[in-house]
Amino acid sequence: MHYQEWLEEWLENYVKPTSKQRTYLRYVELTQLHIKPYLGGYEVDALTIDVLQRFVTHLLSCGNLKNHKGLSSNTVCSIINILQNSLKVATYVGLSQNYVADKIKRPSKEEKEITCFTLEEQKAIENAVKDSPKKKLYGILLCFYTGLRIGELLALTWADIDLSKGIIRITKSCHDGKDIDGNYVKVIESPKTRSSKREIPLPKQLIPQMKSMERNRDSDFVISSNGSGVSVRSYQRSFDLLLKRLKIKHRGFHAIRHSFATRALECGMDVKTLSEILGHKSPTITMNRYAHSVMEHKKDMMNRLGKLL
Repeated sequence: MHYQEWLEEWLENYVKPTSKQRTYLRYVELTQLHIKPYLGGYEVDALTIDVLQRFVTHLLSCGNLKNHKGLSSNTVCSIINILQNSLKVATYVGLSQNYVADKIKRPSKEEKEITCFTLEEQKAIENAVKDSPKKKLYGILLCFYTGLRIGELLALTWADIDLSKGIIRITKSCHDGKDIDGNYVKVIESPKTRSSKREIPLPKQLIPQMKSMERNRDSDFVISSNGSGVSVRSYQRSFDLLLKRLKIKHRGFHAIRHSFATRALECGMDVKTLSEILGHKSPTITMNRYAHSVMEHKKDMMNRLGKLL
């Protein structure tokens, strides 16, 4: 069997029924763009480690179809995941005698730069949100004080919020997908990891506004516009326009989450608590991601201690 035929069978029968729609669609995209054109014509059993490693080298040197430069190491690692998982199953079902894809040499993953807003920028954004007639923008303020991801924010319904106890329950997330006609739709799924399901304390200062929003709601979604939930793409665009109007350097929406984590550490929150609020798998992830902020906090604590001596 040719590898392209096996990939179609593997995606349909092994990935689609067991994976999130977002993962499945990403696998289909990478398969169509990169794997099938280069490896699709090979018999499954002819995919030796030499063939696979040459393919990885090609991706890293000129795999970008737009500019013919190398793909990012993170994208290449995602493609390697597809190769390894699909060929492992191919071995199980007898299409290949030996599984060799585990011998592929992976490129080092690139750590994304952590960017956050300064305290002055954050205050300017908060004031603009409070003064705006667009109530959907209040979600920006909510993220600054809870660390929610944009998908978690836009999937929130009023049933997820207990204003009497001051708790937000994160049970789902959303992303922009496409329906069978190719139209963009809002796809709501369970969070990507078990640790992402969590309860977050709601700061007391936000509760009065949240109560007002609930009384005047026109949708089950906490963040809505004209009675409907808001798409990720639309909300990101609204945030970009807000930054442009305030003449604040552009940063992605995720910078709000980084800003929350940085402020929390600056205020003395311990890493374990912060990790649980952010929904990380372990405090180690939080520590590694915000190592600079953790070190700055330690220095501040030591300086305070020094003044007592």
